[in-house]
Amino acid sequence: MAIVEVKVPQLSESVSEATMLQWKVKVGDTVSSDQILIEIETDKVVLEVPAPSAGVVSEILVTDGGTVIAEQLIARIDTDGKVAAGAAPVAAAPAASSVASAPAPSSMAGVAMPAAAKLMADNQLAAGSVAGSGKDGRVTKGDVLAAVAGGVKPAAIPTGVPTSSLPQVSAPAPNLGDRPEQRVPMTRLRARVAERLLQSQATNAILTTFNEVNMAPVMEMRKKFQEKFEKEHGVKLGFMSFFVKAAVHALKKYPVLNASVDGNDIVYHGYFDIGIAVGSPRGLVVPILRNADQMSFAEVEKKIAEFGKKASEGKLGIEDMTGGTFSISNGGVFGSMLSTPIINPPQSAILGVHATKERAVVENGQVVVRPINYFAMSYDHRIIDGREAVLGLVAMKEALEDPARLLFDI
Repeated sequence: MAIVEVKVPQLSESVSEATMLQWKVKVGDTVSSDQILIEIETDKVVLEVPAPSAGVVSEILVTDGGTVIAEQLIARIDTDGKVAAGAAPVAAAPAASSVASAPAPSSMAGVAMPAAAKLMADNQLAAGSVAGSGKDGRVTKGDVLAAVAGGVKPAAIPTGVPTSSLPQVSAPAPNLGDRPEQRVPMTRLRARVAERLLQSQATNAILTTFNEVNMAPVMEMRKKFQEKFEKEHGVKLGFMSFFVKAAVHALKKYPVLNASVDGNDIVYHGYFDIGIAVGSPRGLVVPILRNADQMSFAEVEKKIAEFGKKASEGKLGIEDMTGGTFSISNGGVFGSMLSTPIINPPQSAILGVHATKERAVVENGQVVVRPINYFAMSYDHRIIDGREAVLGLVAMKEALEDPARLLFDI
């Protein structure tokens, strides 16, 4: 019997352990090489563990929800297609039951993608209640939306086992009649986000400055070149590339906004790695646009689109989110009018942009209607004085109200 070991992938240096989410196979299942066996969640990303070789799953050593470390043995595969003597199947959540002992192409049938699994949980849809149209029969977000629109009935609340994107319920919910409750432990990512937010507020002297930006010039430029831009570069011209370019423009003028605190030292970064806050099914993540000052508008738009897709599918890697010297959070996509963003340590400043709405403003003594966006920049007052913060935000405002400044860097 030829046995191949399945181990936990190498984790980031700052990550000591991870949580097993849900096995997509069970003992006795036939698997193909590189077939995803399980997803493992760290406090930063979700890692997929592929089968190192084709064969039959002979042993599963760590159950769903178990805590593991890098290189830990979690399963064995028999390449000769035999189950180890005396190996008892490990109980898996119901979603895994859709993975039958079948050839590899259909082995993922009925398995929900992370975004789809989150949506199913939100709509209380039982695993297996939605037919998949994705690769190998996987359930996509579109499948769930279609099912909801088609009137698929939700599962009973809340005694079922959560989908693969959610942690295991610690205990069945009490029967409270028409006021049900369900207690679910935080995911590692959510717990880590909570920890970092508290750390940021406890260790930074956070202050926020505001300004309003007339978005008409950007909107006119975008409208004028949108069609040609998309035809030339294969991606739509959005607002985020303008925000990124305006931020870099201001950071060059006021380098302390791009700096960080290390003990009693201020570290000035000679590069511009801009974090873009993105909502994902498992929580807030901040992938990094590296060397954003060297990127074209098209490169920024393509990278942001790539990050959005990866985030929705739970595919962001540790390398995508490591580092960063300044961040941008766009609450406007959800309709936010104003907010005070929290700094992402060890950075010292973050820009919050919001929904652009037509508002009455005064120009040359006349009341006119303009598309206005309220900008908020939170900064660490320990190293950034109000002067630099206000002037930095004004530099962003001026760059967006006269986009030609971005071409000439003035």
